[in-house]
Amino acid sequence: MEIRNVKIEDAKELLDIYSYYVSDTAISFEYEVPTEEEFKNRIRNITAKYPYLVAVSDGKIVGYTYAGVFKGRAAYNHCVETTVYVDKACTKSGLGRKLYSALEEELKKRGIKNMYACIAVCDAGDEYLNNNSMEFHEHLGFKLAGRFNKCGYKFGRYYDMVWMEKFI
Repeated sequence: MEIRNVKIEDAKELLDIYSYYVSDTAISFEYEVPTEEEFKNRIRNITAKYPYLVAVSDGKIVGYTYAGVFKGRAAYNHCVETTVYVDKACTKSGLGRKLYSALEEELKKRGIKNMYACIAVCDAGDEYLNNNSMEFHEHLGFKLAGRFNKCGYKFGRYYDMVWMEKFI
C-alpha cells in the first residue's frame, strides 16, 4: 500500500468512498452527496494550506485523510481539524491508523501542535451510527474535549457530537 498526496483527479474515487458515509450513515452530517466538481473544489481549498493524503492499494484508493482549518483566526494557526474516511470494505484493517499516522507526521513537519476531531456519537448504536469512530480516536491518543447533546439531526433522529483533541 502507498500513501501519497491527493491529486484533483482522485476526486471521483474519494467521492465513491465518501458517498456511503453521507447516504447510509450518520458519521457525516451532510444530507446530500456532493458533486464531483464540489469535491474537487474542496480538495483545492484544503490543499492550498493543509495536507491531504490518500491510501492506494492495488491501484485503487481505499481511504483518505486531511487536515483543515480549526478556527479562522491567526491565534489558532497551530491547530487543525482532522478527517479520515476508509472504504467500507477496509474498515477495521488498520488502514485508518496508517493514514492518521502519516497525517500526524506531515502536520508535525508543518509546525502544527493540536489535532481536533469532530465526531458523531450516540448513547445506543443504531443502523446509522455506533461509537467506533470515537473509540478509534481514543486508541490513537485523542482525548475527549467536549460533548454537544442532540445537535445533529439525520435520518429522523438526533445525534450527539463530541470534540476530541490530541497534542502532537
